[in-house]
Amino acid sequence: MRRAFVQTLTELAAEDPRILLLTGDLGYMALEPFADRFPDRFFNVGVAEQNMVGVATGLAEAGYTPFVYSIATFASLRPYEFIRNGPVLHHLPVRVVGIGGGFDYGPQGTTHHGLEDVGVMRIQPGMTVVAPADHLQCTQAVRALSDVSGPAYLRLGKDETAIPGLDGRFEMGRAQCVREGTDVALIAMGGVATEAAAAAQVLGERGVSAAVWIVASVQPAPVADLAAALGGVRVALSVEAHYVNGGLGSLVAEVAAEHGLGCRVIRCGVHRAPDGVCGGRSFLYDAHGVSRDALVRTALGALGR
Repeated sequence: MRRAFVQTLTELAAEDPRILLLTGDLGYMALEPFADRFPDRFFNVGVAEQNMVGVATGLAEAGYTPFVYSIATFASLRPYEFIRNGPVLHHLPVRVVGIGGGFDYGPQGTTHHGLEDVGVMRIQPGMTVVAPADHLQCTQAVRALSDVSGPAYLRLGKDETAIPGLDGRFEMGRAQCVREGTDVALIAMGGVATEAAAAAQVLGERGVSAAVWIVASVQPAPVADLAAALGGVRVALSVEAHYVNGGLGSLVAEVAAEHGLGCRVIRCGVHRAPDGVCGGRSFLYDAHGVSRDALVRTALGALGR
């Protein structure tokens, strides 16, 4: 997904001289295509994420469109007050890019697990929040940000796996259905959507009609699409590599409650505080109930099968 982001940003920068890229001393072997082509529009501010957002705020006020790039936890949490008091309160087009959302940096430990970034960003009024599910959708999402006048948060994964049936589709304020179903809906955000798609395939082989919806546009929220998805099934599973409070699980529950829908919502994600255990992404997906096998078990149990 990083390659798709950098390639697309470089293409956009060739068309728009206002686009800049700032990094917090990372992105080696990833950001070079942009840095080599536009050396005067690339800035490494060092391990100083608060200053990076402050610089980006000034650049945005001067008419530029800066993208600030760091690991998801460092991009969203370290400079959070700066994001709120700068781009959000002044409605400036700063694009905060968080790489490795969820458990993509699993072996690096809890400090590198991006589990609350979407939640803290979506509560800020006027903040666009986008979490592509694969590299093809990432390309379209980055292009769509060109039409966003205010601040945005872009959550990127490190996986290169494409979601079957998604085909790069993306639209602000919409969710994408990649599989139809009438028994259960798996509603996924980000790279963990690969697990949701795989679980739906297994459920289908077991006689369960499972729909799969991708929510990449978290804010603006795809309210109408979510209401339609929830209204057509008995059980819905929100699937995210994120705390269930504040992220996709909260969004799905909000839509179900506000529309008076009778669908049972089960929030599949991180429910507990960090316990110091780390490991690979697949290990952590299983430990927190968002692996394909865990999702199959949850769906079957909810359906009484």
